[in-house]
Amino acid sequence: MRLRRVVAATVFAYLTLSVLTGIFLCEATLHPARRPLSFDDQSRARELAPAHHATLHEASIQTFDHITLRAWVFTPDRPNSAAVILVHGLSDNRLGMTGYAELLLDHHYSVLMPDARAHGSSDGVLATYGLVERNDIHQWFDWLTASEHPTCIYGVGESMGAAQLLQSLAVEARFCAVVAESSFSDFREIAYDRVGQFFHTGPWLGRTAFRLAIETAFAYGRWKYHLDLTEVSPETAVASSQVPVLLIHGIEDRNIPVRHSRRIAARNPKVVLWQVPNADHCGALSTAPGEFERELLQWFASTTANRAVRTEN
Repeated sequence: MRLRRVVAATVFAYLTLSVLTGIFLCEATLHPARRPLSFDDQSRARELAPAHHATLHEASIQTFDHITLRAWVFTPDRPNSAAVILVHGLSDNRLGMTGYAELLLDHHYSVLMPDARAHGSSDGVLATYGLVERNDIHQWFDWLTASEHPTCIYGVGESMGAAQLLQSLAVEARFCAVVAESSFSDFREIAYDRVGQFFHTGPWLGRTAFRLAIETAFAYGRWKYHLDLTEVSPETAVASSQVPVLLIHGIEDRNIPVRHSRRIAARNPKVVLWQVPNADHCGALSTAPGEFERELLQWFASTTANRAVRTEN
C-alpha cells in the first residue's frame, strides 16, 4: 500500500508539473521580449543610407488581422532593379539585419527591413514563429512589388526570421530565391532542443521526461490562442516549394544545431546547404565575410536567369 501511494503521488506530481511547465513554456514562447526601436536606432539608419549611397524612407502595412507592421526601405542611388526582404531573429528588430543591408546596398539592391509582429515598432503581442508571419511576408512582397516595381525579389532571414521566410514559401511562390541562415526545422524539434539547452543535455530530455510538458504547451496554445503551433514547420514548407533555397548554418551553432538545416535540406533535393566551419549561431557573415558575400551574390545571380520577372507572374 505504501508503494502504491508513493507511485500515485509521484505520477500526480509529474502530471501537475508537466501541465504547469507546459503553460509556462507556451506563454513565454508566444510573448518574447521586445527590443524597441530606439532614437539611436533611427539615427543609425539615417546615417547608414548616405554612407551606402542610398535613400531611406519608412513603410507600413495593415495585416488581415488589423496589425500594423513597420519597416525601413533603402533605395540605392543606382539600383540594379532587384530588391531583398530582410527578416530578423527572435527578440530583435530590423536593425539586427544591418550587416546584410550594408552588403546588399553596396551591390545596388533595394532593401526592405521590416519589424516582425510583436517586435521592434510593429504592433502585435503574439509571436507565432511563421504560422501567421508567413502571411505578413506575403503582404510585404505585394507592397514591395507595387511600390518599388523590382524585376526580382529575394529574401534573406536569420534564425526565427529564416524559419518565417521559409514558411512563407507555402503562400508566396514569387521569390526569385531565398537565403535562410540558422533556421529551425520544426517547432516540436526545436522545443526538444530548448529543454535540453536549459538543463545542458541533448534533445533527448525533451523527447522523454519533458515530452508531456511540450505537448501540453501545444495543446494550451490551441485552446487559449487558437494557434496550432504543430503546423510551424519550415521543413514541410520547403519540401514542396519550387523557390531556390540556400541554407546557411554554422557547424558550431549551439543555439539551433546544424541538424535542423540538414533536416530541411533532406526534404528537397534542390535545396543547397552551406555548412560554415567555426561559425556559431547566425555567425557566417562575421566568421567568413568574404565567402559569405560570394555565396550570397552567386546564389542570387545563379537563380535570376530562370526566375527573373517572377514578380509579374
